[in-house]
Order: sequence, then C-alpha cells, then structure tokens
Amino acid sequence: MADRALRGVGLGSKTFEDEQGVEFAERQSLAFDCPKGHHFTVTFSVEAELPTKWECKKCGSMATRSDGVVGEEKVEKPVRTHWDMLRERRSIPELEDILAEQLTKLRESDRIY
Repeated sequence: MADRALRGVGLGSKTFEDEQGVEFAERQSLAFDCPKGHHFTVTFSVEAELPTKWECKKCGSMATRSDGVVGEEKVEKPVRTHWDMLRERRSIPELEDILAEQLTKLRESDRIY
C-alpha cells in the first residue's frame, strides 16, 4: 500500500492543469454594507443578476448594497392558519354540528369509566 501512495499531494480537488490559454469569465465586484458596520465585496459574473441583499460574512445579518440600489418589495401572502384551511372546507353550522357530536361522544365515554 505504501508504494501506491502519492507523496506530497493532498487528496481533494487540486488540479495540475496549466492556466495558460484559459479565458476566465468576465467578473465584477459588488460592495455590501452590514447594519453592524461591516463592509465587504462579493465577486459575480458580468452576466449574473445582481442581488440587492447578501448575508454578511462576519456576523450573518443581511447586508445591503453599498451603491444604494434597493430591490422591489415582494408581496407576501398572509400565513394560512389551520382555522383558515378548515373554514375553506366547512361552514360554521357544519363545524358546530361536528363539535356537538364530538362533545357527546366524549361525555358518553366519561360515563363508562
């Protein structure tokens, strides 16, 4: 096994290809400012759609772009609760009938014990 070991080469995604003749994609740097005062830049492709917010590398809070570009606010749907979904399937009189049935069953089961 020792004769097959690669000496001086770490295992992983290292490549021995030469970068000569390779054209890299055009890039642009975009600066962000964190609400806690951190400033950092992120490199993007020229073709990429640029985000308006990015997670701060130091503290994890959402940083905004330094150039002042603000994205449009997304319309968020209100959270549907269990009650909302139940009301889509049943009317109030139906729910009252079901409640009465279940209360009757519960009271009858208490008498048995």
